[in-house]
Amino acid sequence: MAELLLKDVEKIYPGGIRAVSRLNLRIDDGRFVVLVGPSGCGKSTTLKMVAGLEPPTSGSISIGGRAVDRLGPKDRNVAMVFQNHALYPHLTAQENMAFGLKMRKLPAEEIRRRIEEAARILKLETLLDRRPKTLSGGERQRVALGRAIVRKPDVFLFDEPLSNLDAALRGRMRVEIKRLQAELGITTFYVTHDQAEAMTLGERIAVMKDGLIRQAGRPMDVYQSPADTFVAGFIGTPAMNFFAGRIVRKEGHLVFEAGDRFELPVPADRSPALEAYADRPITLGIRPEHIGSSAAEQSETAGRIPSRVEAVEPMGAETYVHLSAGATRFVARAESGCQLMAGQDAAAAVLPEKAHFFDPETEEAVGCPFSQRQESSRCR
Repeated sequence: MAELLLKDVEKIYPGGIRAVSRLNLRIDDGRFVVLVGPSGCGKSTTLKMVAGLEPPTSGSISIGGRAVDRLGPKDRNVAMVFQNHALYPHLTAQENMAFGLKMRKLPAEEIRRRIEEAARILKLETLLDRRPKTLSGGERQRVALGRAIVRKPDVFLFDEPLSNLDAALRGRMRVEIKRLQAELGITTFYVTHDQAEAMTLGERIAVMKDGLIRQAGRPMDVYQSPADTFVAGFIGTPAMNFFAGRIVRKEGHLVFEAGDRFELPVPADRSPALEAYADRPITLGIRPEHIGSSAAEQSETAGRIPSRVEAVEPMGAETYVHLSAGATRFVARAESGCQLMAGQDAAAAVLPEKAHFFDPETEEAVGCPFSQRQESSRCR
């Protein structure tokens, strides 16, 4: 079993700079977990501590039930794939893949067998005699993957490996990495700032900000039930829209009221959690796909936001419509062929059952099951 366990891990640099705070994360054997967050949130530092490239200030890290805190990188049996490939330019693809095995003094026949196996999996058979400068970005990344595979590690570590590739190649490599991990069944810990990468690759994702895991779970669970405004705004493209307002009582029912601009009835299943916010400020969150949808247009309970079209972005299969309601700007995702034009007035329909509510002081979701910003997260 190559379970990866981080318990109360902290990293504090000289000067009191706290990069990671009491991080708890458990990744079961063979699972693919993505740690995602903005630049500077501590995700790469976390990965380096697992790899042994950075010592934790406190806490413990174990792999397969074995504590590795005091072990060097070569003794942890992990393989790391970097953003810049980190290939030796003077060596061929085959020599790059063999380098680490030779350093471990494996027999030549075993090295040959492992390289042939990795080359078959990655379709590198015709590229083994070529040097990195003659390979495309995708081919170099596949060689870097091959170098990791031949080590037969307990854990794969990926440090934003697709950041330097163009958009089309990133898409292809995402599929390749996901297929490869499923075929090999190796525990995989992947860090990225790209939330689309996280959503498409990970069986589980952990969203990080300021050294803390704000939420962990299945990608769609995190998307549909964000724990706080940061997660809600970070996961999803375009980001969730937010409206400041209050919860008020009208005719015996709770209603979200955004000043004199619009109001939205609170769904019955949300009312118990929102009772405490009656006559208090609250933040409403709505995803772009839930504004102006055909279901919302046809619903009798939909709220309507009087707004003005600021810009229209045709994206092929869909269109992003940028709107404003007073000083508040928001985005709706419409179907292809949307006829709205900049400067027009619109009444954007919103389904109440698709609304999210957040405490404006704590930023946490009201009634969301993920109420803890930092939790002991088991990704299995």
